[in-house]
Amino acid sequence: MKRLAHRRRAIARLATVATAVTLAATVTGTAVAANAATSGPTPTAPSFFLNGILPSGQMYTYLRDGKGGLDSRSGAYVWKGLKFSVSVDPDLTGYQDGDYHVMTNGVVNQWRDGKLKQVATGWQQYTSVLSPGTLARAAHPDLLARDGQGVLWRVQTKADGTLAPRVRIGAGWNQYSQITGVGDYSGDDKPDIVARDKQGVLWLYKGTGDGSKPFAPRTRIGAGWNQFNKLVATGDVDVDRRSDLLARDTKGDLWLYKGTGKASAPFKPPVKIGYGFQQYRDIF
Repeated sequence: MKRLAHRRRAIARLATVATAVTLAATVTGTAVAANAATSGPTPTAPSFFLNGILPSGQMYTYLRDGKGGLDSRSGAYVWKGLKFSVSVDPDLTGYQDGDYHVMTNGVVNQWRDGKLKQVATGWQQYTSVLSPGTLARAAHPDLLARDGQGVLWRVQTKADGTLAPRVRIGAGWNQYSQITGVGDYSGDDKPDIVARDKQGVLWLYKGTGDGSKPFAPRTRIGAGWNQFNKLVATGDVDVDRRSDLLARDTKGDLWLYKGTGKASAPFKPPVKIGYGFQQYRDIF
């Protein structure tokens, strides 16, 4: 029943896009793949969609196929002026039930239940925005935002989608060209993030569960990650109840790094699960 409910929510999310004209841009038709699989065990790691946006603003959505990869893409909508899209699980159901859209003009809209709601302005100052989950075991997920000076901020979301005042985590995050993460990579049931430095080394920041100091000192995962131009976290892709990592290389091939749940070696060797992703100006 939970699998069926999730599938219905996923379809509804795409099918109700046409109602979001206010605050949005041009709406296109929706076609959801008939075999969008939702089989498998109830996850302990979250499961989100993978989205790709073309230079035109046309967005496509991929659901996991239940076999370790992704299903055929489904057309969602055209969204001009979108800078970041951050997937969230507002009620901690284990599945994506909303997004925060950061626009190029700094406006932040919450997308949920086919409706858009403006919740903030002034976010053009941020160079990276993500949501790894609930960093202090709150009832709703947190956002992380890095500003132009390299300071990382924690912003707690509320039940109505609005945002609490930001809390400073620390400086020096401009050393990283990519920051991402959804769920637990280290096996301690706390959300973690990974960050790639400009030399191509990937680092793990384990979650602490403390909202004032949400991450432990970094530990090295490995080098060679500059072969990828985008790292994306969507939670559990291969239905094994562990959070995984997706990586797009410069040819547009998509690789899955399956999570191990071990901090010492959080990912297995990569498996290619797609191609043609160079067409997207961003994936998230």
